[in-house]
Amino acid sequence: MPLKIKITLLLFGLAFAKAYSQETTPSSYSLSLEQAIEHGLENNYQSINAKRDVAKALKQKWETTATGLPQINGAIDYQNQLKQPVTPLPAELAGGTPGTFIPVVFGPRQNMTLTATLTQLIFDGSYIVALEASKTFLDFSENANNKTKLEVRKGIINAYGGVLLTEENIDIITKNRNTLEKNLNETTKIFENGLAEEEDVEQLQITLSQLDNQLNSAKRQREIALDMLKLALGIELSTPVTLTDDLEALTMRNIDPSVTEESLEMDKSVDYQIAYNYTQQRRLEHKLELAKGLPTVSGFINYGTQSFDSDFSFFNSNQPWYQQSVAGVSINVPIFSSFGRKAAQDRTKIAWDQAETDLQRTMEEIRLNYATAVNNYQTAIDNYTTSKDNLALAERIENKNTIKFREGIATSFDLRQAQTQLYSTQAEYLNSMYQVITEKANLETILNLPNYTTKN
Repeated sequence: MPLKIKITLLLFGLAFAKAYSQETTPSSYSLSLEQAIEHGLENNYQSINAKRDVAKALKQKWETTATGLPQINGAIDYQNQLKQPVTPLPAELAGGTPGTFIPVVFGPRQNMTLTATLTQLIFDGSYIVALEASKTFLDFSENANNKTKLEVRKGIINAYGGVLLTEENIDIITKNRNTLEKNLNETTKIFENGLAEEEDVEQLQITLSQLDNQLNSAKRQREIALDMLKLALGIELSTPVTLTDDLEALTMRNIDPSVTEESLEMDKSVDYQIAYNYTQQRRLEHKLELAKGLPTVSGFINYGTQSFDSDFSFFNSNQPWYQQSVAGVSINVPIFSSFGRKAAQDRTKIAWDQAETDLQRTMEEIRLNYATAVNNYQTAIDNYTTSKDNLALAERIENKNTIKFREGIATSFDLRQAQTQLYSTQAEYLNSMYQVITEKANLETILNLPNYTTKN
């Protein structure tokens, strides 16, 4: 084989292997938060179906449009009169006896007709409204897709932060347990030498048992939190996933007071856009009922060919075929419906008014949700700052009591109380970081700061 051909085949094989490797699903993932969001927006189950809803709306729009465009239909009719009808004729027409009849068969036994018909809608008020409604439905599907993106993004942020929270909790509990276990070993030796009370050992044993339970619980919670993240990302639960961000760094990136200064623009709110789409749908339903009272005009042209014979000889080259064609216009004018159309018009007008009222309610709810989200985010930042300061104080208090306990100045009860206070403060600190992340995500969802749009 020539060298040039070998090199060509080798390059082709490498290109195929690369393309195949890109199409296969990774065996594991290592994701930052931004990478997780990007992956989730493409692979989340709800996100995938939301995109399909938009695609369905596009197809439905063209489906509606096509009803007003020329339509061509063909037909093939074949008849074989197994028992032909007989018509009685006066016998005297054939030279027979007057007053008697002779049976006569008219027409051939078999016939075939080929027909093509072109129809065109000339005017239909309902069709014009349907075109407008299909555009409104497409807008609704796009806005629903944007809403799904925002919710998926928020869900991924919450789930990602939840995993980091459990991991940090495991690390802190493990560190506390190791420190406590060291203190317990030292206290046990002191007790065995008769320099400490048995209660001192028992108090530490109680605290250690509680930490063991908390550690086991935290590990189980981490597995659940990780599975929730995988579900949000559209990843199989059996696939290993590693997170590259840490909780504290992520918290610092999410402390941005300027977000609370963002003005609420109602037109950018996806919830408002969806509510507005709903009012437009009700308006078009009312407009459709009004249009049903208008005349409908359509035209058609028909062309066909027919052949007949006693035997099935329609595919013979010498078989005669007879042409026919007809064109026409049809006008349908609604005259009286026993006030049924009027009732339908009134009903759809009431539904339209209800939708307008719901739109006003939605606008007020959005304003309230925005004010609540701003307050919650500011509170989360304040709680984080306070919890961080309190954690430093609790660590110093616990350290002082540990030293006092070793020197015999503090009791085991005092040490246990300081340790319990430290563990509680650590939990509050971790939760405050998680709240900063999730409350900012909630505020961004209301403001639509990612500004997701899907215009086709």
